[in-house]
Amino acid sequence: MSTKIVEDSSLRSKRYVFKDRVHAGELLAKKLEKYKDEDVIILAIPSGGVPVGFTIAKEIKKPFDLIIVRKIPIPMEPEAGFGAMSFDGNIVLNETLVERLGLTKEEIDECSSQVLKEIRRRMDKFRGDKPFPDLKDKTVIIVDDGLASGYTMLAAIKSVKKQSVRKIIVAVPTASTNAINLIAPHVDEIFCLNIRDSFFFAVADAYKNWYDLNDDEVQGYLRRV
Repeated sequence: MSTKIVEDSSLRSKRYVFKDRVHAGELLAKKLEKYKDEDVIILAIPSGGVPVGFTIAKEIKKPFDLIIVRKIPIPMEPEAGFGAMSFDGNIVLNETLVERLGLTKEEIDECSSQVLKEIRRRMDKFRGDKPFPDLKDKTVIIVDDGLASGYTMLAAIKSVKKQSVRKIIVAVPTASTNAINLIAPHVDEIFCLNIRDSFFFAVADAYKNWYDLNDDEVQGYLRRV
């Protein structure tokens, strides 16, 4: 059975449709209200996914937590990535891009080791001694502020799948068509209000007010859980 994709057709391919991440979370929460009566947990990808996920969790009154995932940056071009790593060491690679860039195994391993250090730093900063939640038989809604390539979300999905969950749902305000196509075969439902077909895609282009959250802001949300 094909994955159900829920979007807002009036926002298709438009830019600057959300005031900020909180506004986007409020709009997504309305679409997710049907899950109010299910055994659901919201997992947000920091940093940008935290305000979105926190807002959804507050609106539909569900538990909120983090799933630490990071893109693996391209050497000499750190704003772009050739894959992603999740908190448990699970790695997904954009094999087509890796081949095009001519990256060697040694280069991939070096980049991955640096990302693992950052993941461990974030785990220590944001989780401390708090264990990762038990996801068995739960409906898990994974949230980010947007999907450009989709590989960061795919890494999160693959880690969650290991835990015998009942259902995996992805909820993001905005995404490229390519990212939707990448993750769709791996989840039960996708909620994405603003799907864009443009060749040059930036998550920030969906927001009127966009900036990078710092660690203190993420911790501020965690203190409110």
